[in-house]
Amino acid sequence: MTTPASADPQLDPQLVSRIDEVLSRIDAAAARAGRDGADITVLLATKLRTPEQIAPAVDLLRSRGRLLAVGENRAQEMAKHKDPLLAGNGVPRHFIGRLQTNKARDVVAFAELIHSVDRDDIAEALERRAEMAGLHRDVLVQVNTSGEESKGGYDPTPDSVIPVVQRLRGSQVLRPVGLMTIGANTSDDAAVRASLRSLRELREEVRERLGLDDFEQLSMGMSGDLEIAVEEGATIVRVGSAIFGPRPA
Repeated sequence: MTTPASADPQLDPQLVSRIDEVLSRIDAAAARAGRDGADITVLLATKLRTPEQIAPAVDLLRSRGRLLAVGENRAQEMAKHKDPLLAGNGVPRHFIGRLQTNKARDVVAFAELIHSVDRDDIAEALERRAEMAGLHRDVLVQVNTSGEESKGGYDPTPDSVIPVVQRLRGSQVLRPVGLMTIGANTSDDAAVRASLRSLRELREEVRERLGLDDFEQLSMGMSGDLEIAVEEGATIVRVGSAIFGPRPA
């Protein structure tokens, strides 16, 4: 359960309130699904956020005993994590945005888990750059479960995803550990739920057909739909505005 808000006068009370509200939402959704909210990783989506904003959010989530990570959408923003406020804090770093092949080297150097393997040339670029750097990286296969043309990802079918997972399983430097999607962009909760449920069902079929015990991650759900995502089995929820407040222009 969520720990009561800290009385530390140096903490921004709005940040404390927002974090505890997010954790309460996660816990309530997890309880409805017979899950433990503490098992779900809260990924701080730090696009356009400063080290001064990110560091206290990390500290607060740690104080609540939560699994957490930080995730960047843009390769050009990764450098801010070298700031003394963030460097060496031991928080796993993820890359969650659409990736260009010419940024693969930088992303491999930055991220321990890369969420957005959405096409073959990205997988090839990441593998090549990881081999050159002597690094091993976990990856998620991005699936377009909503069918929206604006979103990247493989088709949401076993015939589309299983060959990708098999190729990645043959890599010496990349390890596929699950799937990622962005829920349907609609106010229709039933459509959002269907787009997220289909990712869980696809993961289960991939695991069963390939016999993979370690293919368990489901990165899905953001500030607006995290309850549905948790109810449908998300292991990682990507939260930005619900914790940091409105994104700056």
